[in-house]
Amino acid sequence: MDLRLLRYFVAVAEERHFGRAAARLHMTQPPLSRAVQRLEADLGVTLLHRSATGATPTAAGAALYEEARGLLARAELARARVRAAAGAGSLTIGTLGDSVEHAGGAGSSLAAAFRRRHPEVDVQVLEADLTDPTTGLRAGLVDVAVTRAPFDDTGISTRVIRAEPVGVVLRADDPLAGRDLLRLADLDDRTWFRFPDGTDRRWRAYWAGARPDGPPREGPVVRTVHECVRAVLWKGTVGLAPVGHRPAEGLTVVPLADMPPSHLVVAWRTGDADPLIRSFVALAAPGAGRRPAAG
Repeated sequence: MDLRLLRYFVAVAEERHFGRAAARLHMTQPPLSRAVQRLEADLGVTLLHRSATGATPTAAGAALYEEARGLLARAELARARVRAAAGAGSLTIGTLGDSVEHAGGAGSSLAAAFRRRHPEVDVQVLEADLTDPTTGLRAGLVDVAVTRAPFDDTGISTRVIRAEPVGVVLRADDPLAGRDLLRLADLDDRTWFRFPDGTDRRWRAYWAGARPDGPPREGPVVRTVHECVRAVLWKGTVGLAPVGHRPAEGLTVVPLADMPPSHLVVAWRTGDADPLIRSFVALAAPGAGRRPAAG
């Protein structure tokens, strides 16, 4: 199966729109559309429901999306291992959205600091969706992760980069959007977005403002930041985000008084002695001690 076609399909499935996916891939829409059609022809199935407003995966498309993300991640990992076997140092970093970029500090980004220290190392960055807070670390797809706690950290070591206050994401025209501060109780009557069944329970509960041993909140199931944004914009759903992140157009983030902060962390498999991992951890969280990821 052509990995290039899979990358194209994953972009359309996540963006739910050929135009937005083409912009993300830095290409024009017609060749992207033809590429997806070729993939459908190769598989003999329809992968996307197309309409004037966008494109949504069919049942077959949803199944392929899950498989394709794993295949692409494994292909990147294989590439890194082959380079390592050939004597070229490599490091694969897992990330949630722009968490690697947000890890930079002291006037210098983490990426720039690592490049200065290891200019010869081949760095790959794999972005995970919101259903895997370890960003592929537990599955062995990445060497180190920049992510957010809390999650089940069995077999995983973490260092806190920094703690950030958390707020609720609302539409800009929401009656509560003008408030300076809210509490979770103010949102009891709202619909929250939630992660799929099987997602790490500590992670799932934290981002729903709920107890890990309590019942899950009701609301639309989301897997990506884009799906979260659409749920708020189109359905009036609410969710949580670090206060310091700039919300999408039409949205606002109101701080929550009774929500514990979000810990941005660097994570690696406990016992991994790779010197590149140790160097990355030291740059990401200089002077920090190990902190369990559990909430």
